[in-house]
Amino acid sequence: MNRMATAGKWVQTWLASHGVELGLCLRVTISAVLTFATAHLLNLAIALWAVLTAIILTQLNVGRSVKATTDYFIATVGAAIYAAVVGTLVPHADEISLLAALAIAVAPAALLAALNTRFSAAPFTVVLVLLAPTITHAAPLASALERVMEVAVGGIIGLLVSILVLPARAYNLVIEAAAQILEVMARLLPALFAKFTQPVDDALILSAQNEITAAFMRLEAIAAEAKHERMTRFTAEADQGPLLRTVLRLHHDLVMIARAALVPLPEAFHARLEPLLARAAEAAADYLRACVSALRARRGPPALDAVAAALDAYDSEMAALRREGATRELPVDAVEHLFTLGFALDQLRAHLKDLARCVSEFAPSYTHSIAATSLL
Repeated sequence: MNRMATAGKWVQTWLASHGVELGLCLRVTISAVLTFATAHLLNLAIALWAVLTAIILTQLNVGRSVKATTDYFIATVGAAIYAAVVGTLVPHADEISLLAALAIAVAPAALLAALNTRFSAAPFTVVLVLLAPTITHAAPLASALERVMEVAVGGIIGLLVSILVLPARAYNLVIEAAAQILEVMARLLPALFAKFTQPVDDALILSAQNEITAAFMRLEAIAAEAKHERMTRFTAEADQGPLLRTVLRLHHDLVMIARAALVPLPEAFHARLEPLLARAAEAAADYLRACVSALRARRGPPALDAVAAALDAYDSEMAALRREGATRELPVDAVEHLFTLGFALDQLRAHLKDLARCVSEFAPSYTHSIAATSLL
């Protein structure tokens, strides 16, 4: 019984953590089956090509499916027309002439695909249009029309299935990707601030920074896909651009803080600034985690009071140290790093405020309540 319970929990955990992949599995299966049935109803000569098209164009999310379908259809139509012209104008009654026609048709299509990945389907289509008549005994123009029909059937069904069957929206994936980056930032902040007063494993900091950089590259790719799926939406959605820019600016703030921490604070400053920096790091990390929860729940942003109070306390203590002349005897590089830290903290405060505005834009109820309040 214990083994069965453990196995059951493992299955539940696995299913919960692979929901996106399972959704894609279901969509691809439905696309293949529906396309095969439709191809037979329309009496397409080779149903295989339509089914393969549907499988290729049923992507991980709606935005990627829209882009893939658009690119694939444009490449296919253009290549089919070109291959039909070559097949009509270049005689290929024997094997040698067929090889010559194939070379004339494939070379430009392959060059175009190499220059622009949007046309990667062009060489494949050219080959099908030229060589399919050797199987179906159709004319080049009829072969081209058949190929376009196959892509149209497979593409339309694949796109409809992507939109209607457990749709994975790139729009939602962007928000989740941004939330994951903010979680890494929250984990990194305490280590960065601690480095000003005590030894910290640089490998851990570098690993987190690299993780953020790689995650942001994925975020940009998903955001580009989200733009393509706007045509499938019938309601207005918040612009994701400000969120991406704010996440990137927060990353820059952390990089600036890391550079400032290359030179530790002077020993005389430790007792007075260490607890304030620790408090600021904790408050900022808690705020980032609260923003992550708010983004995922589509609710209003958390209060920034704790972060503001912690940063104000640091600013006040630094001002007191300057009034006391504590900075006058410091080396130039130490003063430069203190200035860099102060500037980075100011930027962090400003960008956390920007993050609050971004979070509020994804919370319809919060936005509406603010708008209603402003009218009173």
